[in-house]
Amino acid sequence: VQLQASGGGLVQPGGSLRLSCAASLSITSISAMSWFRQAPRNQREWVARIDNDGSTVYADSVKGRFTISRDNARNTVYLQMNMLKPEDTAVYYCRAYRYSRDYWGQGTQVTVSS
Repeated sequence: VQLQASGGGLVQPGGSLRLSCAASLSITSISAMSWFRQAPRNQREWVARIDNDGSTVYADSVKGRFTISRDNARNTVYLQMNMLKPEDTAVYYCRAYRYSRDYWGQGTQVTVSS
């Protein structure tokens, strides 16, 4: 599975961004797709997950601000990020869990700054 993340950039506090993670195969064959992030000098942390049945789970730090979704026809998972804060600044990674294996995409940088 190859994953291509995109959509990062520079945004002011309170702004929005939408990240995309495009998979090289049908995401209906992937058990779960997740977003993680890693800020400088921090460990990589889990942000959100969407399962094959469409159920979603969020980290407390982003609940109510971020929304994960999927478009099976485009084999793409999205992360809509609203009300962004400086502490959301990080490199964001998508991960696929398929047949007991993890697959990671390259990161996309999100910077929240005025």
